[in-house]
Amino acid sequence: MQNSDLSAILTRLQLSDSNTTSFSEEWSQGRSAFGGISSAFAVTGIRKLLSSPQPLRSLMVSFTAPIPPGEISVEARILRQGRNVTQASASVIVGGDSCLQAMAVFGNPREAISVPAQFDFDPPPREQGIPTEKYATRLPPFLRFFEGYWMSEGLPFSGRPSRNLQMWVRHRGDMSTLPAEKLITIADIPPPVILSYFDKPPVQASSLSWSLEFVVPPESIDTDWFFLDFDIEAAADGYTQQSGKIFTDSGQLCALSRQCMVYFGPAA
Repeated sequence: MQNSDLSAILTRLQLSDSNTTSFSEEWSQGRSAFGGISSAFAVTGIRKLLSSPQPLRSLMVSFTAPIPPGEISVEARILRQGRNVTQASASVIVGGDSCLQAMAVFGNPREAISVPAQFDFDPPPREQGIPTEKYATRLPPFLRFFEGYWMSEGLPFSGRPSRNLQMWVRHRGDMSTLPAEKLITIADIPPPVILSYFDKPPVQASSLSWSLEFVVPPESIDTDWFFLDFDIEAAADGYTQQSGKIFTDSGQLCALSRQCMVYFGPAA
């Protein structure tokens, strides 16, 4: 099962002199890898270049081509390294082609004015939700590596149109040695919220671009459970924009997500 364990997949990349690793079809969604794991490939590759550990502050990803199961490599480079901030880029390569482009910003903490995040946090308890495995026959297989609960009506292919999707999620495996990648993969779990407008699959949908901002350093987060609260901002012409907030189980806002997605299907 070595090839399917997320921590093992990323650790092989971290230790590889050729910046390569491989993953199985279990981590796919449709024709490509789950966006969370492919984005984590880029960040793992970049982290290897840092002269000293720095907290990840933002990540911008463009999904340029499908990433099929098998071997991938990462080409990363430092664009600029200042006293506190490092900016870097990475490409995930399959068969000589660049399939994902990423920009990452790392920054050391500094003394500065603090303005606390102000968001309502009053999620329903997990036991009131629907376990993901009980509503997974129409969903990608990578969800088996996570324990989760659907907490709102915005379930994909439910035929109950909703602008909001809420979930409780945690990794089934131990990701304690990879805190940034742990949060990145959690943050990309919510499917396009637009899929709640459809009553049956298949409706092809995938991310075109993704921006993830870290409100607190991933290394400072000691929770396993995360509450995800995602909303449709707009949808038209086969493109949809959605934003999301990722909280710890104690209510700490730890990341902000924004995605541009494409979907193919009849008018709902």
